Amino acid sequence: MAGVLFGSFAAFLFLTVPIGIAIGLATLFTIIYTGALPIEFLMKELTTSVDSFPLLAVPYFILAGEIMGKGGISRRLFDVADSIVGNKTGGIAMATIITCMFFAAISGSGPATVAAIGGIMIPAMVEKGYDKRFATAVVASAGSIGVIIPPSIPMVIYGVSGSVSIGDMFIAGILPGILVGIALMVYAYIHSKKMGYTGSDHKASIKGIGQAVWKAKWALAIPVIILGGIYGGIFTPTEAAVVAVVFGLFVGLLLYKELKLKDLPQIFVDSALTTATVLVIVGAATAFGRLLTIEQIPNKIANAMLSVSSEPIVIIMLITLLLLIVGCFMDTIAAIIILTPILLPVALQIGYDPIHFGIIMIVNLAIGFITPPLGVNLFVGAGISGLSLEQLSKAIIPFFIAMLLTLFIVIVIPQLSLIFL
Repeated sequence: MAGVLFGSFAAFLFLTVPIGIAIGLATLFTIIYTGALPIEFLMKELTTSVDSFPLLAVPYFILAGEIMGKGGISRRLFDVADSIVGNKTGGIAMATIITCMFFAAISGSGPATVAAIGGIMIPAMVEKGYDKRFATAVVASAGSIGVIIPPSIPMVIYGVSGSVSIGDMFIAGILPGILVGIALMVYAYIHSKKMGYTGSDHKASIKGIGQAVWKAKWALAIPVIILGGIYGGIFTPTEAAVVAVVFGLFVGLLLYKELKLKDLPQIFVDSALTTATVLVIVGAATAFGRLLTIEQIPNKIANAMLSVSSEPIVIIMLITLLLLIVGCFMDTIAAIIILTPILLPVALQIGYDPIHFGIIMIVNLAIGFITPPLGVNLFVGAGISGLSLEQLSKAIIPFFIAMLLTLFIVIVIPQLSLIFL
């Protein structure tokens, strides 16, 4: 069964069938070919897997990201970052990365962060003399932070798949997400200094920073309300997603007044399409994973990994290599649903905390957002800048290396993920 399942899945991917459909068709083909299960099994898994209260957070966080991306919040967040580092060498690039970190604490999505920030910042950097490839690579790589800094849609999926506290996952992602941002900023500074990319003309001052923060106070309040409400026990992550939508509408429509009522139908349509795509993947991947469990594939893979070495660092590096390869070819959400039941037991056997392992998994798969051929952030960035995927893939390599180094630090220093728990 496993050979038929993985073989048909690989064949559908080769035929460029969309990932969610490819997973579902591979599952259906395996059921029909082997006759081991009734076809109703797939129908049942497609419906019951998405009938989950924690998963309700996903469509609401997607909607919140759409609302905030079009409600004037992105620009105000950039103004805060620009007031802090904008006058430094490579200041606009570094401010862009900081803005992505701010927006990550709102949207929970990598591609949404690239779309919201890239549309503003890629043209701005090019206008200031930055190479278009570098400017696009900055946004595409920084957009990956959207799934590491909470709230994070992949963290919600991991929490559901691994029966792990979503709130704990959120708080564990704060420091690793900041560390990824710092690593990207370090490279952006080094490259900008080499290329002579100057910052903006204004001088950084307490007064200027204060004014920018005051103008962006409502935008900055959003992550405080979301995360503060969760960790303060006021509402669950799912309820926090609903609060984010309501507050985003309030800020965009009534306070900043850059969001118009006429914009809402298109925002709802875009959010619904994204949500539908995500939930199709969730349902199909859950059925796929259940077939693997029935065949005891997770146990076989776990035993194979544990037979290679008794050293935890060797096993975790093998897992990391697997996740990096999977991230190149598989959607993050599908990878989490399918691989969590396989890899989490291995991690537990070698002594890794499930929260720490979850962060390792999320950072690994976040790198997949910038690695071809799937590399969703690359496609979004290329769509904004007009570059080819090949041009952008070359420019992204130094940022990829910076993220790899950060991943290694996250692996060897578990306190980065667990210090606040």
